[in-house]
Amino acid sequence: MKIAKLLAAGLGLLFVAGAVDAKAGTLDEITKRGELRVAVQTQGPPFSMVDKDGKRTGSSVELAELMAKEMGVKVNFLNFDWDGLIPALLSGKADLLVGDMTPTLARAMKVGFTKPFMYTGSVVFTKAGGKFNATEACKTPGARIAVLLGATGEKEAKAAFPQAEIKSYKGGGPLLLDAVNNGQADCGVNDVSAVTGQSSAYPAGTFTIASELLSKAPLAFAVRYDEQDLLIWMNLFLDQATLDGRLKQNLDYWVNSDAWKKDH
Repeated sequence: MKIAKLLAAGLGLLFVAGAVDAKAGTLDEITKRGELRVAVQTQGPPFSMVDKDGKRTGSSVELAELMAKEMGVKVNFLNFDWDGLIPALLSGKADLLVGDMTPTLARAMKVGFTKPFMYTGSVVFTKAGGKFNATEACKTPGARIAVLLGATGEKEAKAAFPQAEIKSYKGGGPLLLDAVNNGQADCGVNDVSAVTGQSSAYPAGTFTIASELLSKAPLAFAVRYDEQDLLIWMNLFLDQATLDGRLKQNLDYWVNSDAWKKDH
């Protein structure tokens, strides 16, 4: 009887060991592959963009490059429209998602978010010199509000402007600026960092950006829920990058100033 119990226990240990070996962690897979696959927004400065020299860059892009360097692997950026970022992650095309995404409860039903790397909020912008020159003006019944499909700003615009016509655009933030500038929309709603960064592509004074925010929200990166080892590692990376000043240096250059514009 004792021998039978010992044999059963030994077989159990072998089964557990085999299960562990069969289920390699995401970090192991990334190391063996030698590549970190990162989903980014095609054009969403200052977080992700292709600059004047044709180089993929931005705040989130540089943070992902730092992650890959710490892992000892190369980085491969995969470009998607805003509404394609989470599907790309869930399909396994990407290991992680970096950008200016708000970790809402609805999104967290699908993907796991890191701790916030910064806080921001949605803002209203209009074409300078027009009758829609402030947030209150955009509450006019029938006002056309441009938002990004699936973005936090879409939900916030519906709540803030219940009598307006919400026009949802599939793609990146520059589409909203184009819509307002071309008269297809009267007002736009998007993340303040995105609006500030992307409006720099237009002549100075093209847009009026409201001083007040519609909301304040965190921004975070995302992984699949079956990548808990990667999530723990990314949170540790953000802790260390905060302590050694690399995160502050990144945000001060890309988000808290327009210093990057002369270089990119």
